[in-house]
Amino acid sequence: MDNAFARDLWRVLEPLHAVTYFATDCIAANKAVGLRGFWMGYFATRSAPFGAAGPSVVEATFYNFHPAMVRRALPDAWGFATPDAVIATRTIAAAAVLRAVVPDIAGIAARAVPDLQRAIADAPAGGRALFAANRDLPTPGDAVHALWQAATTLREHRGDGHVACLLTEGIDGCEAHVLFSASTGVPAQIWRDNRGWSDTDWQAARERLAGRGLLDAEGGLTEAGRALRAHLEARTDALAMTAYREVPGIVETLAVLTPAARAVARSGEIPYPNPMGADPA
Repeated sequence: MDNAFARDLWRVLEPLHAVTYFATDCIAANKAVGLRGFWMGYFATRSAPFGAAGPSVVEATFYNFHPAMVRRALPDAWGFATPDAVIATRTIAAAAVLRAVVPDIAGIAARAVPDLQRAIADAPAGGRALFAANRDLPTPGDAVHALWQAATTLREHRGDGHVACLLTEGIDGCEAHVLFSASTGVPAQIWRDNRGWSDTDWQAARERLAGRGLLDAEGGLTEAGRALRAHLEARTDALAMTAYREVPGIVETLAVLTPAARAVARSGEIPYPNPMGADPA
């Protein structure tokens, strides 16, 4: 396996995980447990493995949100629902959505979970706060619950590594979205609306990147910008592969999970394009 395998696996794990953010039933479950509004639900459910985390921890580890956006949700969320209640709710609701859109998900989970758990056990945790917090949650007894939790843990492993790459290259949270938008053509408004950056923030990030020779006068990637984007993705893949190299059946696990990810993509439960940068599997 080369490092690109890690990206292929992320493409199938991400839809399985991401129902927690977008599926109507998951949003309703967050409201039922006491969380108020979509973004309070997002920040609380994703950060709950940390315990009652404050906004500074989430700003640092999520990396790409405007700090004011985080502070509108946290720490207020913990006055409406405890982290333990949120963790239980997110798992149950996400698994129920997977069962609804992937009829054979229980069998898929039974085949895939052992290898995913082996990858989690093998993956280095140093510098990977979101991964480590999810890794240390109790393993659910239900196979579909366990599949969702494993997908979540491994996508956070990749995400933590990506943040490390951005930080190393001196790319801040807003700049990362400007680069991604310029590279993929995904409209800038999607990133601004979903990550809290203003038009002024966006323009300032563009100017900083242009000053480094990464964007041209029209906001497109220069040759240096394309090279940096390729480097960031390749390095992210290499860091993510540290979880998978010693898992003998992981290639077969990718094949087992791919139909489930495609079923989720076809279900309409996740929008495309989306602010995670995920494409249909």
